[in-house]
Amino acid sequence: MGLTKFGFFPLRYDLQAVARTDGSLAAVCSRARFDLPRAQRKSIMLKNPDTKYRPFITPIDLPDRQWPSRRLVAAPRWLSTDLRDGNQALANPMGVERKQRFYDMLVAIGFKEIEVAFPSASQTEFDFVRWLIKEDKIPDDVTIQVLTQSRTDLIARTFESLEGARRAIVHLYNATAPLFRRVVFGMERHEIVDLAVTGVTAMLEESLKHPDTDWTFEYSPETFCFTEPDFALEICERVLDVWQPSPERPAILNLPATVEVAMPNIYADQIEWFCRNISRRDSIVISLHPHNDRGTGVAAAEQALLAGADRVEGCLFGNGERTGNVDLVTLALNLYTQGIDPGLSFPAMREVVRTVEHCTDLPIHPRHPYAGELVHTAFSGSHQDAIRKGFAAHEQRNDGFWEMPYLPIDPADIGETYEAVIRVNSQSGKGGVAWVLEQDKGLKLPKRMQADFSAHVQKLADDIGRELNTADIWQCFESRYLPRPSDRFVLVDYEQTGPVGQRMFVGRIAIDGEVRSLSGRGNGLISGSVAALEVAGGPSLDVVDYQEHAIGHGTKAHAAAYVECRTTEGQVVFGAGIDRDIATASVRAILSAANNT
Repeated sequence: MGLTKFGFFPLRYDLQAVARTDGSLAAVCSRARFDLPRAQRKSIMLKNPDTKYRPFITPIDLPDRQWPSRRLVAAPRWLSTDLRDGNQALANPMGVERKQRFYDMLVAIGFKEIEVAFPSASQTEFDFVRWLIKEDKIPDDVTIQVLTQSRTDLIARTFESLEGARRAIVHLYNATAPLFRRVVFGMERHEIVDLAVTGVTAMLEESLKHPDTDWTFEYSPETFCFTEPDFALEICERVLDVWQPSPERPAILNLPATVEVAMPNIYADQIEWFCRNISRRDSIVISLHPHNDRGTGVAAAEQALLAGADRVEGCLFGNGERTGNVDLVTLALNLYTQGIDPGLSFPAMREVVRTVEHCTDLPIHPRHPYAGELVHTAFSGSHQDAIRKGFAAHEQRNDGFWEMPYLPIDPADIGETYEAVIRVNSQSGKGGVAWVLEQDKGLKLPKRMQADFSAHVQKLADDIGRELNTADIWQCFESRYLPRPSDRFVLVDYEQTGPVGQRMFVGRIAIDGEVRSLSGRGNGLISGSVAALEVAGGPSLDVVDYQEHAIGHGTKAHAAAYVECRTTEGQVVFGAGIDRDIATASVRAILSAANNT
């Protein structure tokens, strides 16, 4: 099985034999871990990392770094590389139909720069670029970008694909880090420089053959993040010497974190140092291309923007090789929640998710920032209560500012509904249950009644062992508080007579299936109906709390009434009534409480 190679299991175990008898890795782990004395269990762990891995130590000394005290006030330039870098990372690369669909979505979202292909890599890639140009699929405010390696034949093929384009960015790269120089290419520093200069010179020559296209050149010292800073600077200066950019016609220098090898603050230091030391800073655009090997791609990009970068390359939802490129959706919406217009728009996030999943054949995690199905959802009772109170305060404050517990973005801003904000399972509390009833049925339960009903909902969730939907919750409410076939007391009809303060309730109520005429006097309809029930042998109720409200507006409006009562034995019961008439709803609420004694 090979696991013993890394010291993962003690040699006393015949792993193949264990696998033959049980077949599960869990069984192997269990036997290896727990059959040993505690003092020996450490041997099943990986070898000590300090004998296998070297920490990344940046040679940059930047004691006066400025980026930590800066703040972002504007969005960067965005480049989507979903159709090139993201596509290359797919087990099943996109065909023409999926690339076209993805491209249309990127334009609709608002991307002005889109890396569409690696034209020299395959005929499919080449043909897609030709289709965009020939079919006039590139809006006037959008610039397509293509990638090429530093080989003259590939560069010529790349420019051939762009024949007739109004504008285009041609992006050339070659790896520069010591590991790649030594292991991959077997080249010295001067040879890597020569490779880059040869390539960018060929780009310049090819561009002169197509004077009708507005060309922008981009160069990447690939593996910048673990290249010696002085060498990265040297090779970029040599590239600029060839291209001679100007403020009117700037070049792009892309400084990628090709593989995350250090914490994001190190990348920010590298970017700030480079921005300070590169010549012709006013004639270049500093672009970022962070990967996510350490899970800090977003943090690296944000800190590198503080350090002086102008542009970010990435993919929607972080698709890309290994752990992916930086997630442009998260980056953009992070800015949005800080009051900064990102220049990208996601008014229908569900549709974006569906399109990306279709085109990439990759699922979006339900907890993915901003886009996952559950990211706006609270199951926890305390979270639900805070959110419900937040919405009430937001409505009352009515100043337009979004300040909501646990919700950094208004779901409505990205096309999501409030219905999914609070969902109920056995972990939910009274606030969550009350929210669902209010949103779905317009019922505003009193606080103490919320607690009573929540206990029944939690028991239901425990019994069925799954999340409850709105139909489940409403059925539970009906079965607890609204008329049921098993009810002992059922209203048939009634009227009230007498002046205010001396009301007489006169009505017919079915008691245990027998319709009886009842009457009772009180200072109002509620006390009169309570008195009538007691005279007829019903429970003696003391009304502790009564609340009512309208449901809906206009001629179709209903009324809801809620009562909290205490019996002579000290039992607390709740009742609810719903009717077009508020008085009838009140009587129904009293009978509901009587039926719950």
